Amino acid sequence: MKILIATGIFPPDIGGPATYTKFLLSELPKRNFDAQIVAYGEKQPEDGKNIFRISRRWPKGLRHIFYFLKIFRLGSNADIIFAQDPVSSGLPAFLAAWLLRKKFLIKIVGDYAWEQGVQRFGVQELPDEFQKRRYGLLVEIIRSLQKFVSRKSDLVIVPSDYLKKIVLGWGVRSETVRIIYNGIDLPPLKSDFREKVIVSVGRLVPWKGFEVLMKVFFGLLKDFSDWKLIIIGAGPELDKLKAESKNMKTGDSVIFTGSLAKSELNDYLSRAGIFALNTGYEGFSHQIAEAMAFGLPVLTTQAGGNPEIIENNKNGLLLEYNDSQSWDLELRKLMADGRLRESLGDAAKNTAKNFTKERMLGELSDVLKKL
Repeated sequence: MKILIATGIFPPDIGGPATYTKFLLSELPKRNFDAQIVAYGEKQPEDGKNIFRISRRWPKGLRHIFYFLKIFRLGSNADIIFAQDPVSSGLPAFLAAWLLRKKFLIKIVGDYAWEQGVQRFGVQELPDEFQKRRYGLLVEIIRSLQKFVSRKSDLVIVPSDYLKKIVLGWGVRSETVRIIYNGIDLPPLKSDFREKVIVSVGRLVPWKGFEVLMKVFFGLLKDFSDWKLIIIGAGPELDKLKAESKNMKTGDSVIFTGSLAKSELNDYLSRAGIFALNTGYEGFSHQIAEAMAFGLPVLTTQAGGNPEIIENNKNGLLLEYNDSQSWDLELRKLMADGRLRESLGDAAKNTAKNFTKERMLGELSDVLKKL
């Protein structure tokens, strides 16, 4: 069976869809699929015969036309066209699949219209509120395209029950939606060496709540002066967060690493004492699942798909987004109690075993064969 995967990003780009599609390209052939990738970006020396890129140097609109033409040409020999987002790759991929009369499926990992609205058009609401309101013309056009492509797909894959409810709200038929939880690499062993370090990982954007987390941690320093907060990631809030840290005079107690290679990130996770993520939105968090796999006690919010991974007070702690008082109370409790950290971490590691890449690939393979 031949599958053509349409994605917006692919390594060396960083992000969930890039990692996911690279994994599919290497692993699907082991399950009797012939996989090819079409992505935006510049050709890389290591690209083989199954990777095709459309340069981002072309103006928007024109590069999307070239992308469609590439999908149309390659799709004529494919059995299935599989898009990784509903608009930038999904719309041209759907049009090609429709013209070629090919099976078309799409993976939805978030609300694309909301993400674009926040990044480009001043939307400030979180996704749940975004579903209830109307915005300017450009946001509504993107939202309409997202709904159109999703409704027309033969199958919509989502990584959480939360996202299933979101896409059902777009008018997508329930029988066309399949939940396949994302998979992670499980580390071979849980480290017995833990430092007094809180790690938080994510893109530095407002809805990730790093500013509130940092302020809560600063308030705890007088009682826990030997602890550190390490914020891993890059994004538009970096300079603002650094300035805030400087104003609070946190010194070397708060560290910003920027983006890290996977091996470096894993090194931090293997040695940290606590993983904290004060997020206002998550479809399915790779970072939370990976922290759990390292045996870390996880303190996060009830947002999005998080309650599908974390059972409060059993394998982690769930709080309200940006609730400083609750974060202070629970973080203080974790920092003070090594046995609690260990028990939550052990339970988290057991939970993470349910989210392997092998399971994810097996479920995806079954879905593809049934299309």
